[in-house]
Amino acid sequence: MKHLKLIITLVILSSFSVTAQTKATKSADKHFDKYQFVEAIEDYNKLVEKGEADAYVYGRLAEANYNIFNTTEAEKWYAKALETSQEPEMIFKYSEMLKANGKYEASNTQMKKFASMRPSDDRAAMFMSNPDYLPKILDRGKKFNVQNMDINTAVSDFGGTLKDGKLYISSARNNARKNYGWNEQPFLDMYSFTQAEDGSYQNETMLGDKMNTKYHEGLMSFSPDGNTVYFSRESFYENIYEKDSVSNTKYSVLHLFKANKTGDKFSNIEALPINSKNYSIKNPSVSPDGSTLYFASDMPGGFGKYDIYKASIDENGQVGTPVNMGQKINTEGHEMFPYISDNNTLYFSSIGHLGLGGMDVFYTKEIDGKMAPVRNVGVPINSNGDDFAFSINEETGDGFVSSNREGGKGDDDIYAFKKIQPLCDVQIIATIVDNKTKAPLAGATASLVDDQGNVLATKTADQNGKVEYIIECDKDTELQVTMQDYESNTLAIKGTDEEEALVEIALNPIEKIIEVEEVVLNPIYFDYDKSNITAKAAFELDNLVQAMNKYPDMVIYATSHTDIRGGDNYNLRLSDRRAKTTVQYIISKGIDASRISGAGKGETELAIDCGDNCTEEQHQMNRRSQFRIMSGGPKAN
Repeated sequence: MKHLKLIITLVILSSFSVTAQTKATKSADKHFDKYQFVEAIEDYNKLVEKGEADAYVYGRLAEANYNIFNTTEAEKWYAKALETSQEPEMIFKYSEMLKANGKYEASNTQMKKFASMRPSDDRAAMFMSNPDYLPKILDRGKKFNVQNMDINTAVSDFGGTLKDGKLYISSARNNARKNYGWNEQPFLDMYSFTQAEDGSYQNETMLGDKMNTKYHEGLMSFSPDGNTVYFSRESFYENIYEKDSVSNTKYSVLHLFKANKTGDKFSNIEALPINSKNYSIKNPSVSPDGSTLYFASDMPGGFGKYDIYKASIDENGQVGTPVNMGQKINTEGHEMFPYISDNNTLYFSSIGHLGLGGMDVFYTKEIDGKMAPVRNVGVPINSNGDDFAFSINEETGDGFVSSNREGGKGDDDIYAFKKIQPLCDVQIIATIVDNKTKAPLAGATASLVDDQGNVLATKTADQNGKVEYIIECDKDTELQVTMQDYESNTLAIKGTDEEEALVEIALNPIEKIIEVEEVVLNPIYFDYDKSNITAKAAFELDNLVQAMNKYPDMVIYATSHTDIRGGDNYNLRLSDRRAKTTVQYIISKGIDASRISGAGKGETELAIDCGDNCTEEQHQMNRRSQFRIMSGGPKAN
C-alpha cells in the first residue's frame, strides 16, 4: 500500500523549498508535482549519476520513494538529505523507513531526535511515554492465522467486503484503463467474487459502468440489509478539480457515493452531501445497525493529515454532519480505513500511533460514551509494510487485511485471516454483593485503580450489582468499592489474556467496623514531606464518612503524625497540616465541621520506634492519621 493510496489532494511534504528547483531538475520536478513518482525517481537518479545532485534532489528522491513505499531507497536518500537538513517531518519519515526495514534501534534514535524537536507533537509524546513499545507488540503472541489469497495479481489489490456470499475488492488489474502516474499501474476498479462451498473465491467480475469509471473507485461498505452501498470515487467524475496555474496540473479529491443494490444490479448512484471540492472523504464503513457512517477525511479542523470521522444516517438514508472521532484515535499523522465490526469495535490504520513500520492496524471501542485506549492489533496482521483495509466477522473470527509486505504476489495483496486468540483487551465484569445475604448491591460505587494508584474509571453498580470495565490485558488492577451503610472493600485483579474476567466482591455492614473508642480503618499514609490526601487514603477515609453518616451524633478527633526525619518543630507543623487536610476531607463529604477536629503530634507518638535504623517501610508506617470517637458512638456488645 502506498502511504497515500487514493489521497489525491495530499500536499507533498517536501523538506526543501521549491525555490531549490533548477533547470536541471525541471523534468523530474514536473513528474513529481503530478504525483508521477516512478518517472520522477528515474529523472532524479540521472542527476545523481551525473554528479549534479544536491540536498534538494536527495530530499525529492526520499519523498518519491517514500510515497511508493520503496523503503530501502527512501531510507538511503533520507539519510543523505539529512546530512544538511534537520527538518523534523523528514526525520520522522526517516525513522519510519528505518523501522520498516527492521532497524528498530536506529529508528528509535531518530524518533528521540524528532521528539526533542517537536515535544508537543502527539507522535513524539506517545513515543516518549513508551519508547520500548516494539518488543511489547512483537511479544504478544500470534492472535491470527494469515494467508495470501489466490485472487491477488501482480498489481495493487486491496479491500475485502464480504456481503451475501460475495467478496468486493478494489484492484488495478484492468489493463484497459489508463495508467496512474503515481505508481504506473491502471486506475482502480471495483470487482466482485463469488464465495464457493470450499471457501475459495471464484467468478471474478468487474462491476458495471455505473459503478466503475475511468477514474479511481475505492472500498465499498453495505447497509445491514445489503440494499445500499457506499463507496469512494475520484471527483474528476463530477468534473470537480483544482488546477495548478504554474504546472497546469489538475488535482482532484475523493468523494463518497451511495447506490441502491437489487440482486447484482446497482442503480441510483448519488454523491453524498458531505462531499466538498476542498477536501477528500473516503474509506466508508457502515455500523452494524446502519445508523452511523465512519470514514476518513482531510477536512479542515482535524488533528492531523487524515482523521477518522463519523456521521449519522437517518431513517431516510440521509447522512448528517461529520463528527471527528477525537484525539484518542486521531494523531498528527494519517488515520484511515476505519472499519466498525459487528460488536462495535472500531478498527483503523495509522502511521501516527506506535507501530511496526508503515501503516499498522489498531482497534478501540466505545464504552460508556468514551473510547477505550487504542491498541495495536499486533503480528501477523501487522508487518513492517503498510497494513490496512482490515475487516472481520467477530462471531467467526474470519476476515481480510491488505498489505504490501514482503512475500506477496505483487504490490498490495489481500490476505484472508482467522482469529485464533482474543485480542489484548480484557472486559472486567464485577458483581458487588452483601457479604451476609449475598444480595446484589445496586448503587455501590466502584473505582478501578492501576498498580500506580491511578483511578482508571469510577462507576455505579447497576440493579444486578454489576460494573464493567475494559482494560489492557496482563494489567494488574485493584477494585475499590464503597456503599452507604457498608464497610468499604478492595479486591486485587490479576492481569489476564482472557477476553473476560468475572469477579465478585462482598461488603460487610457498617456495624462491623465500630468498636468502643476507635473506628477501625486501614492505615492512612502520607507521602514523604507531603500533607495532601492520596487516592488510597481518600478511599479509606470514606469508611469513616460512612460511619459518621450512620451515627449522626458521633464526634471524631483525628491525630496526624510524621516519621523521625526533619526537625521537631518542622515535623510538628507538617503533622498539623496533615491533620487539617484530613479534617477538611471529611468535611468536604458533607460532615458538619463541629463533628470532626484534629491536631498534629509530630514525631512524638511513633507507630514504630526504630531509631536511626528505620527502613522506608517503617518510616511510611509512622506517616499516618488516626481517629478516636469522642462521643456518640455505639456501645460494644
